[in-house]
Amino acid sequence: MVDADSEHIPDEQLIREFGLLLSATTRLERIVGRALERRAGITHVMLEVLLRLDDGCRSMSHLAQEMILTSGGMTRLVNRMEGAGLVVRATSPTDRRVQQVSLTGRGRETLRRALLVHSEVLREFFSGPLSDGQRAALEESLLLLEARGRRELPSLG
Repeated sequence: MVDADSEHIPDEQLIREFGLLLSATTRLERIVGRALERRAGITHVMLEVLLRLDDGCRSMSHLAQEMILTSGGMTRLVNRMEGAGLVVRATSPTDRRVQQVSLTGRGRETLRRALLVHSEVLREFFSGPLSDGQRAALEESLLLLEARGRRELPSLG
């Protein structure tokens, strides 16, 4: 709670760090997204789907769950990707209610091209401002935060 008698904000440094993390992430995502659209012809979310399908087909519901999308949102995304020739959809041989999605040859080629673009942009973004030691420290810190975020924190919810 902000003290009414002063302009002091509790945990101001922590709030600032969180804002910087969000800002850097958002900017990097935009940079990568623009490069993917321009040079590979896909969006960042499409790349995420292609990556998940690279090791085999998945059900629409499994993809939606992994991507944290509604079933309708996943359907619209897969429709666009199917229209672009990146994926195909088929009824599961074991359960006719389940739709399976898999990569096409064009989808595999697009994934390969997109990964080259993605890694090139990331390499360029991180190469200037951070030393190898700073990148290693950043990775370690992010892994710790990510692991903490995966655990349920009842006192925060």
